[in-house]
Amino acid sequence: MTGERARRASRSFVSASQRAARVGAAAAGGAGRIVHRMSSASGAGRTGLSSLIELTAAGSIGDAFVTIALADSLFFSTSVDEARSRVVLALLITIAPYAILAPLIGPLLDRVRQGNRYILMGTLLARGLLCWGMAGGVQYNSAVTLLPAAFGVLVLQKAYTVTKAAVTPRLLPREMTLVTANARANLGSLIATSIGAGVALGIDEIMGGKGGGAAWVLRVGTVIYLAAMLLGLRLPDRVDPAVPSAAADGEASATGDTSPNGETAATRPALRATVPVRARRKPFTIPKVGPVAAEAMRANAAIRVFYGFMLFFLAFILRSEHFGHISDKVALGGLALTLSAGGVIGTGIGSALRSRAPQLMIYTVLILTTVVTIAAAMLFSLWAVLAVMLAAAIGQTLVKVALDSILQRVISDQTRASTFAFSETVHQLALVGGALIGVLLSLTGSGFAGLTAGAVCLALTLCVLLLRRRRRILRSQPAGAGSGQ
Repeated sequence: MTGERARRASRSFVSASQRAARVGAAAAGGAGRIVHRMSSASGAGRTGLSSLIELTAAGSIGDAFVTIALADSLFFSTSVDEARSRVVLALLITIAPYAILAPLIGPLLDRVRQGNRYILMGTLLARGLLCWGMAGGVQYNSAVTLLPAAFGVLVLQKAYTVTKAAVTPRLLPREMTLVTANARANLGSLIATSIGAGVALGIDEIMGGKGGGAAWVLRVGTVIYLAAMLLGLRLPDRVDPAVPSAAADGEASATGDTSPNGETAATRPALRATVPVRARRKPFTIPKVGPVAAEAMRANAAIRVFYGFMLFFLAFILRSEHFGHISDKVALGGLALTLSAGGVIGTGIGSALRSRAPQLMIYTVLILTTVVTIAAAMLFSLWAVLAVMLAAAIGQTLVKVALDSILQRVISDQTRASTFAFSETVHQLALVGGALIGVLLSLTGSGFAGLTAGAVCLALTLCVLLLRRRRRILRSQPAGAGSGQ
């Protein structure tokens, strides 16, 4: 009798595994077809940039499965007070990977002159294996298994992001700017993430929710990561630098004749002049960047603080404050849709602008986001909340695209990975800092107070950035450096 029950349980497990795997494969296939049509335009298919975009999108589906599985146990299955403490703990844990990303992983990736394809594939393989371990930790409620595995996934996600940013300029076709390439990659990831999140929610519901459903979501995520890894074989040899010597890299950087999109030093003197060619950075040192890159990083940090603050503040406000007869689940669903729409709109705008003036884009976004937040604070309602979240999502997407393009253009190939690692670390700290402030301020239960605080802080930050920029321009004029920076 016991043997028969074991056989039935085994058959049920295998059947459920097959159904979940089919659903995951369908999700990956559908997202892949959509992204492929979008990614191959403007010469991206010729240079191999489309393969990198599709690889990133495939990995984003697995990331979405991990996010849904963790969010189900951290936020939605508990009371507001308990969810608040769990979210704070999770935010603090997300900071931990950056303790090794900036000082260790970034400089290490700078020293890798060949094999970037296998680094990208290896991060996906390792994420898949850790995802399987997380499934067991979620099912049996084992923090000892879950937390280290989640930590590893976060580290590998950021290592992938840094490597991808470093190799993107090598695959850039002449018909496309870096802003467009970054926006297109982000759009592909957003489409894949949205599809993956929807499928993950469906699997979680079908498999019973709570720990069991989340475990199945993570098991399917493992399959998706392993399948995505195989796409890395399509990456061309151009993901590795053609000239391994530091001297050759310095020559190319100084002349500007080898820009991947056909630009020369004459067409962007302001950006080329800001960062001299340097040797590889040693571990545990902060990379030095020029004034243009530093300005963009400060602006991105400001919008990340604002985005993190608004996301977590409004999420808790919507759970406690009801607008008329609208339930908190409907309001939170609207917030999630707004976030997704904002990301798509932001990347679409970035791709369409084909901007060669990313700094102008940054300041325009900051000004518009400030105006929207002020108006929403004065007219507080559910629609005002959604409008602020839409502006924050669009803003942080566009500013990040602009920052990435600036760093890719002004930072030499020798130190690009470590600079991106430092940038990602700073801005994750900004996001977590803003989120923690948002969780704390949500204790007031006042949406008006939170929106007002966000608007005031963003306006002050914008003023500080503009004043610093003005002083820098005035100082540069006597030396003949021009005011274009």
